[in-house]
Amino acid sequence: MDISDEQIAKLVQNGDSDAFGELITRYESKLKRYARKFLNTDDEIDDLVQDVFIKSYTNIQSFNTELRFSPWIYRIAHNTFVNELKRKSKHSMHLFDIDTILPFAAAEETTDGELLEEELRSEIEAHIQDLQPKYREVIVLHYFESLSYKEISDVLQIPVSTVGVRMSRARKKLKENYKHND
Repeated sequence: MDISDEQIAKLVQNGDSDAFGELITRYESKLKRYARKFLNTDDEIDDLVQDVFIKSYTNIQSFNTELRFSPWIYRIAHNTFVNELKRKSKHSMHLFDIDTILPFAAAEETTDGELLEEELRSEIEAHIQDLQPKYREVIVLHYFESLSYKEISDVLQIPVSTVGVRMSRARKKLKENYKHND
């Protein structure tokens, strides 16, 4: 389909329940990737992403089609995943690929360069665990889910300025942790 997410949501609101399948197709892998930043097992992730779609479908009438759909569904996902973490009362998060978050020093395009990049990525990933969830989350939403600061603000229900502060602190903490282990 060459129509926007918002147009599809409008179709669903108007009774075309089959159109919701297109939203699932567009968002399933994105939401699973987002869930992996919070949760451990694929079975758990599959179940929770399914819950996100059920909640989205159930509440689609409350979606304002004049706004972007992605922050709305990510807000539902965020709440679902955080509630699961609270339920489990443990905050184990999977590491994510850091190579787009912090720039690496330019390395020659050789096997040695690739090895160096792998070593740097592994080293940086080790430090992500040290970030508080509120800092980890803004990085995931911005760099991996391509949400703007405004959209992250909507998802997390915090001011845009707070998103910027958290992003800055997260980057600073990652760089400090990396330098301390040189």
